[in-house]
Amino acid sequence: MAHEIAANNQATSLSAEGLTAGKKYSLWRDALARLMANKLAIISLVLIIILLFMALAGPYITPYDFLSQDLDARNQPPSWEHWMGTDYLGRDVFSRVIYGARTATVIAFSVVGISMSIGVTLGSIAGYAGGKVDSFIMWFTDLVMAVPALLLAVVASVALRPPLGRWMEQMYFATQIQFFRQAYWVDLLLLMIALTLVLWPTYARLIRGQILTIRNQNYVLAARALGVPTRNVLVRYVIPNSLGPVIVALSAGLGSAMLTESAFSFLGIGVRPPIPSWGNMINEGLEYWRGSPHLLVYPALVLGIMTVSFSFLGDGLNDALNPRQWRD
Repeated sequence: MAHEIAANNQATSLSAEGLTAGKKYSLWRDALARLMANKLAIISLVLIIILLFMALAGPYITPYDFLSQDLDARNQPPSWEHWMGTDYLGRDVFSRVIYGARTATVIAFSVVGISMSIGVTLGSIAGYAGGKVDSFIMWFTDLVMAVPALLLAVVASVALRPPLGRWMEQMYFATQIQFFRQAYWVDLLLLMIALTLVLWPTYARLIRGQILTIRNQNYVLAARALGVPTRNVLVRYVIPNSLGPVIVALSAGLGSAMLTESAFSFLGIGVRPPIPSWGNMINEGLEYWRGSPHLLVYPALVLGIMTVSFSFLGDGLNDALNPRQWRD
């Protein structure tokens, strides 16, 4: 009997050594494997990479200049010469759609990056500090979320456009740099400010909820008991362990930012013509959709594909990073 027990113990020891010496598993490696197994998420990721390539290499791959007009070729349907046809001024729609990808990408990544930074900072302070600090930050967050997004964007645009325009005019006379004469950058900056005001509360509430759960975990309590400064506890232990849902929200937020940017440009409070944006292209296409439906269909189709791609990628990230949904 003693020999059998000793043999079993030896077998268990060998098994444990085999597991230790074998392949090492980690949450992020396993999550990556699950993401790669999700075909819909990978297809969406490929489409997003194509979008980023179009945004970066747009001026070098477009067959025509996005502002070049040919009044003799107005409202032409798609052809080998103009893959997506031409608009009411004879401009190549394909070139304008690709340049619109640059506008959408710059806006989306800038806005989501700034919004996430603000939201993660305020949400982390609120969730970890608690008490009056938490109450005040969440009161301010709820106050911003209570204001309709469109109204907030309109107010920000109307209030900030005159002083920003005057400042750029003064900078031009002082430096003679042509950059300060381009109204496009004023539109872009105002749109970034408006969208950031709209989106940051979502990230703040999300990270706060995660930190409220994590701050009472044993490893956090142990770090605090050892006298680790609060800043180091947040940066090293709390925030990194609460970023999973934020990464998922980041992907979905990129698609939402693109859609919101197009909606604001469609309403005339975003990027204004002649600089192409998918939103203002859709707005212009509505006037000609009966005779030239391609002016409306192509920018709307590209916008829809990109929004759905970011949504599917977010779902794939959620399935990969959320252990509660793992069944095998």
